[in-house]
Amino acid sequence: MSLNIDHIWKSYDTKRGVQSVLRGVDMEVKRNEFVSLIGHSGCGKSTLLNAMGGLNSIDGGSITLDGEPIDGPGPDRAMVFQNYSLLPRLSLAENVAVAVREARPDWGRARIDEGVERYLSAVGLWEQKDKKPSEVSGGMQQRCAVARAFAVEPAVLLADEPFGALDALTRARLQDQLIDLWKSESDTEIVVMVTHGIDEAILLSDRIVVMGAPPNPSIIEIIDVDLPRPRDRVSIIDDPRYREVQERMMYLLTTTPNEREKMPPKDTSVAPREPAPAHG
Repeated sequence: MSLNIDHIWKSYDTKRGVQSVLRGVDMEVKRNEFVSLIGHSGCGKSTLLNAMGGLNSIDGGSITLDGEPIDGPGPDRAMVFQNYSLLPRLSLAENVAVAVREARPDWGRARIDEGVERYLSAVGLWEQKDKKPSEVSGGMQQRCAVARAFAVEPAVLLADEPFGALDALTRARLQDQLIDLWKSESDTEIVVMVTHGIDEAILLSDRIVVMGAPPNPSIIEIIDVDLPRPRDRVSIIDDPRYREVQERMMYLLTTTPNEREKMPPKDTSVAPREPAPAHG
């Protein structure tokens, strides 16, 4: 399983003329990878994510999933949006169930009901299953949206700033639940997430795609995050590999292409750490 983006282009007509949002984007997301897209507003992160989901057409190039062209939405891909997108008249359980029925019409009721219970339980919402979205907090609504996406059993999960509207404590809890669901509760093989958070990207990702604004190439650099899982958010910040990735991202996001040409970055490779001395 792999998600391949091959030299794609996307432009929009604006009052100022044609604006190229995606410019020759090339990348591959492999099985069991979590990839984050990060960059300033207007660099094309969400446009790229929506193209992967089949929600946006592209002007050139191709996007394929396991060799099959993506030319529209499909049950092999599920999306989580920042604004929850729950149906207000339905309960949390019904919101999950209706999505599964639409995406998987060949599944029987027993399988659908089993998935609803499984994923609402996994995000701690089974006891709230009969409540409507207006009766629960924003964090609970987003947990329901995450459960709904996984209940469809997609091969690829696409998330557009899923934690951006949440407070810090709720965001941290949902980040952990997302990783737990992906790693232990689901058959989802690939996760691609748009984020504005440098620390969030490092904590969650295997690779980070740093994107830039027009007229320069859409992808500035793809950074490997060489940190073992599971990752503890408290201790990971003391790992020199974490600091190196953080510094590299800050450098790329706060300098212009001209500045980077004039001031080549230092070597960001990190030597393996020596084992801690034994005590006693």
